[in-house]
Amino acid sequence: MFRILSAIILLIFAFTPLKAQQAFSLFEAQTHALENAEKIKKAQVEYQIARKKVIETRAIGLPQISGDIGLQNFLAIPVQVVDGAFIGQPGEFVSFRAGTEYMANTGLSVNQLLFDGSYIVALQVSRFYQKFVADNIEKSKQEVLFDVTQAYELALVSRENKVFLDSLVVSSQELLAKQQHFFDLGLIPEEDLDQIKYALLQAKTNLSSANYAYDNAIALLKMMMAFPMEQDISLSESLNDLVKSSSVSTSLEGSIYENIDLQLLNKQKQLNEYDLKNKKMANLPKLNASFGHMYNFFSDELRDVTNRDNWFDQTFIGLSLNIPIFSSGMRWAQVQQAKLVLEQDQYNIQELERGLKMQEIQYRNDFQNAKAQIILQKENVSLAQKIYQNALNKAEIGKENSLVVTQKYQQLVSAQTQYVNAMLDIFNAKRNLDILYNKLNK
Repeated sequence: MFRILSAIILLIFAFTPLKAQQAFSLFEAQTHALENAEKIKKAQVEYQIARKKVIETRAIGLPQISGDIGLQNFLAIPVQVVDGAFIGQPGEFVSFRAGTEYMANTGLSVNQLLFDGSYIVALQVSRFYQKFVADNIEKSKQEVLFDVTQAYELALVSRENKVFLDSLVVSSQELLAKQQHFFDLGLIPEEDLDQIKYALLQAKTNLSSANYAYDNAIALLKMMMAFPMEQDISLSESLNDLVKSSSVSTSLEGSIYENIDLQLLNKQKQLNEYDLKNKKMANLPKLNASFGHMYNFFSDELRDVTNRDNWFDQTFIGLSLNIPIFSSGMRWAQVQQAKLVLEQDQYNIQELERGLKMQEIQYRNDFQNAKAQIILQKENVSLAQKIYQNALNKAEIGKENSLVVTQKYQQLVSAQTQYVNAMLDIFNAKRNLDILYNKLNK
């Protein structure tokens, strides 16, 4: 029986598909984020709301049809008072109850807006606002791409740093094993052995920190990608290829007038221009047309409601014209406020343009400097590795003390740190240029 159960369990595991770890390139990570990020989905919902707003606004100027049904039971029939002269009793007031115990009505009414300047402007604004919200979707995409790209690059750098420190731990362990042998033979003092042990512990400490940094970078990447946090991912991109792409393929050609923030600010100014137009339209008359047809029922018996003779119909058609005459300066003040808001918008645009031009100079200089620095720092790491390896080789044959080896190790770690910073600098410079010229999602 035990063998049968074991066989069943093995078969279950054999045919149960294992969830493989997903590997993402930078492009794949960006694509996943664009398809799943809540920020983009919320912007898309906002766009759908704007589209429905256009339909709602358009409907204001279309016929509005409504139907009414009502029933009243007068527990006390209303009293009417008239001059007695009507019934031959001048000088006296005569009261009497007029009406029926039950009254019902049903009807259909149609209202049509013929002219309203504010409606015309509102229709224009609703259509323009739809385009404005569409640009907000593009801005959300740009922000998501920026965050994903930054997180992916940080994860790649963290992985590279982890690999580098892991190699230092291995080389330090190998050196310690050899130095331990020399110490056992009495060829080196204990202080030299302790220096190597200290270097190894420091290398392990740095590696442990690098492992945590990589795990945190992967968690941040999954967060920015809108990827399930409980699932594992890996990076299929090569850091060297990404650095090469960042330093070679990025063009410095672009225009600040393509900047998404500047475009949105110009559209905001257009929205405020519509607001000014709407304030001016408030001084124009409003014309409406209406049509109605209804039936009224009167009787002292509710059962008579089915009798057509107790129903009386009426039909009407009408026009209403509302003419603004005097508002004690309120409408004038509203127009002036709208003009001042437009003046503020123009100052904001000028200020942003000047700021973008300053950023353009700064980001171009940062990019050129980062390209030069990464070449120098890469050479610096190679040289530091060569110096450290020579120190290791000399230590192995007893021509170098362990203190010098430790110093060369610190020099190599410092060079690697500067190289890592140079890689982050060139990534940041590329992203800043791309977002300045609105090229991040193109």
